[in-house]
Amino acid sequence: MSMIKSNVRCHSLQVLSMALIAAGAISAQAQEVRVMCYQDGVECDVTAELAKKFEAQNPGIKIVVDAVPYKTILEQLPVQLAAGQGPDIARVTDLGGLSKFYLDISSHIKDQKYFDAQFGSTAGWLSPNAGDKGIYGFMSQLTMTGPYVNKTLFEQAKVALPGPKATWDEWVVAANKVAKATQTKAAMAWDRSGHRFAGPAISNGAAIFDAKGDLTLDAGYKTTVNKFVGWHKDGTLLKEVWAGSGGSTYADSIGEFINGNTVMVLSGSWQINRLQKDIGNKFDWVAVPNPCGVAACTGIPGGAAWVALKTSKSPKETAAFLNFMAAEANYADFIAKTNNIPAHAGLAKKGVNYVNAQPAARAALGIFGSGVAQLSPVAYKFQGYKYNRALMLPTVSRVTQALVGELSTDEALNKINTDMQDAVKQAQK
Repeated sequence: MSMIKSNVRCHSLQVLSMALIAAGAISAQAQEVRVMCYQDGVECDVTAELAKKFEAQNPGIKIVVDAVPYKTILEQLPVQLAAGQGPDIARVTDLGGLSKFYLDISSHIKDQKYFDAQFGSTAGWLSPNAGDKGIYGFMSQLTMTGPYVNKTLFEQAKVALPGPKATWDEWVVAANKVAKATQTKAAMAWDRSGHRFAGPAISNGAAIFDAKGDLTLDAGYKTTVNKFVGWHKDGTLLKEVWAGSGGSTYADSIGEFINGNTVMVLSGSWQINRLQKDIGNKFDWVAVPNPCGVAACTGIPGGAAWVALKTSKSPKETAAFLNFMAAEANYADFIAKTNNIPAHAGLAKKGVNYVNAQPAARAALGIFGSGVAQLSPVAYKFQGYKYNRALMLPTVSRVTQALVGELSTDEALNKINTDMQDAVKQAQK
């Protein structure tokens, strides 16, 4: 009898042991944190390096960094989130547009004052509602739109670079002289993006918002549309960048610049790594301050943010990894290795040692960094506005129709206005 009891007791212990092992395995699986990441340069690679460091300090939590094309972030992630699916964390740029999907991790953050002090100036960009005090993530870096110039072509043409307060019109004149003298395909190209377009528009006096805080098309915006279409028609701007795609599809101009097809491009600080890598010693390039209009000399601030998502099944572990990435030492490591502008207040004040930056890249980072002080308040407001794509997307599609001759500029502006109003109404439902 005692032998039977002993066997039963032994069997029970074995079953219990197996159950505990199984429970442990399930627990380990539950602590996996998936991070959806896109990269302009090496951002996902550096994140994966930091994830290994985090895992060493936090046994039992597995960080999986899924590197995806930027198009996936723009087009597929919103669909996944709307369907209740998605990763724990994502690196996003449509900050306000996706905010309804963000997870407040403040209850899992011990030092909330640190986030307020270091990321407070941009926290509002991630808030679903005005005045919201939750912690939904933080900006992985700041970016700023702005131009790059082929300095070698200017030297060959013996044309002086316009000064820091030069207007867009003055840059058009100078770049055209260079293009003609060096037989370069075009003087300029702008990224096919309503975000890029907004900087010159605000510089030209576009208020973007009316007295009620709603989007509006005013004289400053209309002036920029007319200039932009005119510069395409007279050959100043490389037509292929905007006319080469349909709808509101994004296309950058940096490839044309790298290939020597344009003297000047309007893009942004996030392209510094790509320029350093792809141009090499082909020619000398420089970033220059944003040209001026009648109202400002501004680009548009922005950047990518690491955000926690409501689809997470491991909110505590998700918060732990974001807290780790936000720590000053780790944030500094990320910024230095990716050649980005910090959104961390303390680090911005101390400065960053860009260990991988060559002289041209380091100089460009200095230009963009100093340009932050020149950004218009309207530019900050526009970047943080959750319905900004309601203006950006129809600007691309309708202006393209104007520059290829399908619409007059007045017709294009009327359609931008109609599309914009419809998009805001749809988004507010």
